[in-house]
Amino acid sequence: MTNSLPKTMRAWQYATVTNGLENSLKLNTSAQVPSPKQNQHLVKISSVALNPVDYKPAEISLFRRFVIPNPATPGIDFAGTIITPAPGSNLKTGDTVFGVGVSPFAGGCLAEYAVVGTDATVRMPEGLSMEQASTIGVAGLTAYQSIVPHIPKSGGCRVFINGGSGGTGVFGIQIAKTLNCEVITTCSGRNVELCRSLGADEVVDYTKSKDLADALAKTTNDSRRKVDHIVDNVGSNPRLYYQAHEYSGPNARFITIAGDASLRAVLENLKMRLWPGWLGGGKRKIVSFFAKTDVSELDRIAKWMAEGRVKPVVDERFAFEEVPKAFEKLKTGRARGKIVVAVQGEKQTKY
Repeated sequence: MTNSLPKTMRAWQYATVTNGLENSLKLNTSAQVPSPKQNQHLVKISSVALNPVDYKPAEISLFRRFVIPNPATPGIDFAGTIITPAPGSNLKTGDTVFGVGVSPFAGGCLAEYAVVGTDATVRMPEGLSMEQASTIGVAGLTAYQSIVPHIPKSGGCRVFINGGSGGTGVFGIQIAKTLNCEVITTCSGRNVELCRSLGADEVVDYTKSKDLADALAKTTNDSRRKVDHIVDNVGSNPRLYYQAHEYSGPNARFITIAGDASLRAVLENLKMRLWPGWLGGGKRKIVSFFAKTDVSELDRIAKWMAEGRVKPVVDERFAFEEVPKAFEKLKTGRARGKIVVAVQGEKQTKY
């Protein structure tokens, strides 16, 4: 470890959550710089992109008490510079890297230094900024893994993405288009042009549809226009699943990603899985989803980004001191793409 490394750092932490994570975070100006384990790097963090998983588990009392460390530092998606590489790693001090933090619930990256796993850290390709690379992490992996393994290797199919303008949706549209798929997506009216600019072939403004499932059925009324794969990034409209047979082909899968942790939502989720199609339930295979770390996939997405095939979409940038405000914005659910925190230096200008 370098002699110039400080013993303390600034880190956003919480011990309990009252009235939302944004109201419970405290900036600890004398937090201990963490020591990496055998399979970990120590990284100086430059940029962090926020995700709903950064606050949702923390706001569930029992989960926070038994699963999340105390105190905890949120922040999973990061980009930064290697300070101390793990023994035997092909990464070295000074390399710029990105990836995901050591925990899916309290990643520890909203701090000046963080330890990150060798299995979740990738060298940045030339041509990417720290901010751009930090957006990939959870959203990029989620979009990739919810689409790529479920479509033909040759691509060329029709993919429906519910929620095209959010952090995962903007990656999903572009990854599907990179694989030569036709994309139908949904968003509010103010985001229609954004989704089109990312490559979406058809965009349904859900604010103009009394019944989104019916609108999709009309959009795909020709059997040749039925979608081959469905990704639900929103998780608030069960009819999209129950009526999926009206707008998708018989072999389509319905991938569910988002959703809240309320008892009602959990019971509805169980109902969708257990109610047989022949008794009026859904007639398409439903698949639950949780992203897994894969450095080869992170690397592939980053290279697509460096080549200009996938563009980062940043809704708003916040300084490190503004982390509670960043979470306030994230929790509105209206972000177009990613919300980014500049941990080191000034907020970046729009590119």
